Amino acid sequence: MELDEAYANAAHIAGAADYPPRWAECAKAFRDRRAGAGRAKLALPYGDRPREVFDLFLPSAAPKGLSVFVHGGYWLRFDNSYWSHLATGPLAQGWAVAMPSYDLCPDVRIADITRQIACAISEAAQHIAGPLALTGHSAGGHLVARMGVQGVLPSKVAQRLHSIVPISPVADLRPLLKTSMNAQLGLDMAAAMAESPVLMQPMDVPVSVWVGGDERPAFLDQARWLAEAWGCGYMVAEGKHHFDVIDALADPDSAMVSALLG
Repeated sequence: MELDEAYANAAHIAGAADYPPRWAECAKAFRDRRAGAGRAKLALPYGDRPREVFDLFLPSAAPKGLSVFVHGGYWLRFDNSYWSHLATGPLAQGWAVAMPSYDLCPDVRIADITRQIACAISEAAQHIAGPLALTGHSAGGHLVARMGVQGVLPSKVAQRLHSIVPISPVADLRPLLKTSMNAQLGLDMAAAMAESPVLMQPMDVPVSVWVGGDERPAFLDQARWLAEAWGCGYMVAEGKHHFDVIDALADPDSAMVSALLG
């Protein structure tokens, strides 16, 4: 369809097929180490469905707060098991990290996933006291941006929000109506508008939008549109593409981790 090429990431990244198995290998090794040290609580439920679970990673001392990472994959692919190693940065800074899975389209709609993530964050917040710092990548960037809108999170949870860092977010879903993937997403114009953060008023929470400088023009546009609509921070990570822009979360001293926790 008209915008299939615009939103095709893997076709424009060298060695794209190697990334998911490498992510999975790094994530498993990380989980094994943390579990062996007694600092991982895995597959904690936040609902009744099989994918309504989250992993919780704990720092070596009492947590300063809770960081949540929401994965991407166009609401169609992956689960939380691919990304565990990205907890390294916040953990080293003394924060606990929760990573939820969620149901995928076409079994559910994007609005259902938004509600699931709100439930996951609310449940994880009961395990860890203090401020909440939310980040997510691609579709996960969309989902954490949705958490920044009044009425999505319960008020007692929303009051704890410290920061939101959407990474390479899909912030305006209307262009997806012109992609083949919409056969699985099931969006119409009303549903796309109802789930587009660019059309919503954010709460008074610090937000910093990140995107890789070497990403597809459509993703550079999406990140800029959100930053402009919300009047928030905007960072282009030069030399980074859609698959490696998230690597900075594993670096405790990265500017991305500082934006999330600082």
